[in-house]
Amino acid sequence: MDATYIKNRVEQLKITIADELHHSTLLKYIDDPILNDQHLFYLLLPYLNGENWDDDLYTSAITVAMVHASLSEHEKIDETHATSKEQQLTVLSGDYYSGRYYQLLAKTGNIFLIREISKGIVNRCENQIKVYEKNKLSVREWIDYILTIETELITKFYSFYEFEKYNTIMSKSLVLRRLLDELKNYRNNRMTTFIKMIHMSMDATDTFEKVIGQEVDKLSDQVNEYLQSSPLLQDDIKLYIKNQLAFVPK
Repeated sequence: MDATYIKNRVEQLKITIADELHHSTLLKYIDDPILNDQHLFYLLLPYLNGENWDDDLYTSAITVAMVHASLSEHEKIDETHATSKEQQLTVLSGDYYSGRYYQLLAKTGNIFLIREISKGIVNRCENQIKVYEKNKLSVREWIDYILTIETELITKFYSFYEFEKYNTIMSKSLVLRRLLDELKNYRNNRMTTFIKMIHMSMDATDTFEKVIGQEVDKLSDQVNEYLQSSPLLQDDIKLYIKNQLAFVPK
């Protein structure tokens, strides 16, 4: 197995999900659903690493990815243009995706999985609500917020199928990737909600690049140490993760 094989498996999962969520009218007015390659990779990680895998597991992975797509659509809503046709259809697309993933879950008949994913959705949404609350959060609390947003649903998936041993590399890698993306946004003058929230939480003497750069350095060291010392992952998987994080050893 090499990087090309892994990418092909991720791409095939993406195509399958896109087919499940396809709606011609929605696509006339809004972009394709957001499907994060990193999330898809970590949903497939147990399979790619040689764990027992069947159709139910694959269907569950598809469902979790569809949940991410649904929640990501709602995150795209612009409060200042919420009544435009595009914005209204964005809301509808999120609701449509929600219906599709519950429909897919219902076909499996797995009530316990539905319950666990529902818990994950609630926890993730509760954290997203923090953006609109008046309480000032610390930088550390905002990093924990990112941790929940990026990893909560995959954590529930791993827990249900007893893949918890992958939680460490999954959670650290996804948070690191998100922080790297936010640093890139900052350097390109793209002011995201996360950047705004960190600015509100920083001391006057700090900068976003310094604060998040320190978190990136710390997580990079942790991920590198894990990949060097852990016997869990196959070598091709370790190399793929390093390349996806653009990791450069110190």
